[in-house]
Amino acid sequence: MIPLLHDFEGQTVMVFGGGSVGARKARRFAREARTLVVSPAFDGEREFGDSELVRAAPTPEDVPDWFERTRPALAVAATDDGELNAAIEREARERGVLVNRADTHGSREPGSVVVPATVREDPVVVSVSTGGTSPALSRELRKRIEPEIEGAGEVAAVAGELREALSGLAAERRREALRGVVSSSSVWKDLRSGDTKRSQVVADVIERVESEGDSA
Repeated sequence: MIPLLHDFEGQTVMVFGGGSVGARKARRFAREARTLVVSPAFDGEREFGDSELVRAAPTPEDVPDWFERTRPALAVAATDDGELNAAIEREARERGVLVNRADTHGSREPGSVVVPATVREDPVVVSVSTGGTSPALSRELRKRIEPEIEGAGEVAAVAGELREALSGLAAERRREALRGVVSSSSVWKDLRSGDTKRSQVVADVIERVESEGDSA
């Protein structure tokens, strides 16, 4: 499998299943997409994010109608009924819809989607997947990565502002300046501590680059 990022803004994700797995998937997609969760019951202790909860108990025969009404970009089969999950997967494939089936692991057919463990430091996203073979390992690796990328969001924001501010420089000189920023331990330390604001870091780098240019 090849990892890809997909923009679900303005699209619909339909999750079948109101258990812990369905809740976890729904929270993930509700950050961006209109997310519908279909289940006969929802545990009040579980969080479904901003998802729309629909109380219904679809049978395999009902699945085509749900797809027709909602037109999802992705369907998640996360029920405890293998026959129903199979019907969801089959319908998704027939319609060319992406599908994530939560009760199967290992080898998957084209069009299948594995939802990885994800660490976010917006706009930075790091995802880990074992291809569905070991979700526990994915979660463990995510925990190990989290402290490593602390502050990466601020560093990315600084780099973005500098790309714009230094757009007048020759491409190689601009790339060299940006590489210096993102690899600087002092920049990471300053931004992580919060003692130095992003605007100050940007101003310092621009001043240094301009100074180097004057002395060249």
